[in-house]
Amino acid sequence: MTLRLDHVSKRSGPALDLDDIDLALEPGQPYVLFGLTLSGKTSLMRLMAGLDRPTAGRIFLDGEDITGRSVRQRNVAMVYQQFINYPSFTVYDNIAAPLRRKGLDRAAVDRRVRETAATVHIDHLFDRLPHELSGGQQQRTALARALVKDAALLLLDEPLVNLDYKLREELRIELQAIFGRGESIVVYATTEPLEALMLGGRTIVLDAGRVLQVGRTLEVFHRPATVRVAQVFSDPPMNLIDGAVESGWFRLGRDVRGPLPGHMRGLAPGPYRFGLRANHLSVSRTAAEDVEVPAAVDLAEVSGSETFVHVTHNGVAWVVQQEGVHTLQLGRPVTVFLKSRRMFVFDPAGGLAAAPPIHAASPVGAE
Repeated sequence: MTLRLDHVSKRSGPALDLDDIDLALEPGQPYVLFGLTLSGKTSLMRLMAGLDRPTAGRIFLDGEDITGRSVRQRNVAMVYQQFINYPSFTVYDNIAAPLRRKGLDRAAVDRRVRETAATVHIDHLFDRLPHELSGGQQQRTALARALVKDAALLLLDEPLVNLDYKLREELRIELQAIFGRGESIVVYATTEPLEALMLGGRTIVLDAGRVLQVGRTLEVFHRPATVRVAQVFSDPPMNLIDGAVESGWFRLGRDVRGPLPGHMRGLAPGPYRFGLRANHLSVSRTAAEDVEVPAAVDLAEVSGSETFVHVTHNGVAWVVQQEGVHTLQLGRPVTVFLKSRRMFVFDPAGGLAAAPPIHAASPVGAE
């Protein structure tokens, strides 16, 4: 089974919401639709579902043109970030509703409802009404109602965004297992790089209504095709600075220099843009080869067991992700240490010129 979007575009009045989307999706792995808020993720899912029609282009399922078919004529299930349940139905009846509409006999309905509810751990809540449930339990009910349909296309539009951290972690693990054994085409929208990395599969990076890159999720993270992909697929956004490659050296800005690390030695001399994720900068030396960057502290933002230190170097703002809790005086000078072996390099046109090697030891490949 293949869902094909053939050069699809969508306009809302003069605004271009989606621009020339060309994709082919198949079962067997989740597709992570990744992008910042207002990048076009929901607009694209609505076209896939049949809730909207494209302004240009066609949509095919197994070679059959379904562009003009409404959502009721498609075998699709969708879960939104705002959970939607029938308020007067029990949990059991909410999950059973799509099966009863199909006309399945009572025994088949009961078996599938119980199997699906057990998968998301709500089989002990069958007699409760939605208003008697927590937010997490309501979202699990909405998920179960979508999963029980065994739809050809399963669309999940940031379904965990409104849940607390612990519940989100639990459901991500459960969803990975569900996606792995199903036969549906699964599309999961998120704005969070970590969530994309945890789900794995393939990632579609969407920005301003255009697809920037498609590939295996870890490959997209470790080898972003452009500066823009690198920016959106990092949290905080990747630190960037203009510079150059010179004979045996790299230069950042006007005055920071260092010897070329191994992955940069094949670059031709000339101007480049250099990028480092926040966790590859620190305010203390961690290796002899770390390169020193003089900076000033703009903000020290404590987040749990980490501190995000916002600094400025020659007018360029960087974010440093430092382990532990650090209280740094605003405006004070600070030396930032960068790991040049973890540096990305982009050519003047914005394309990837060099990427650091992947460290397999990282649990999500984020090192």
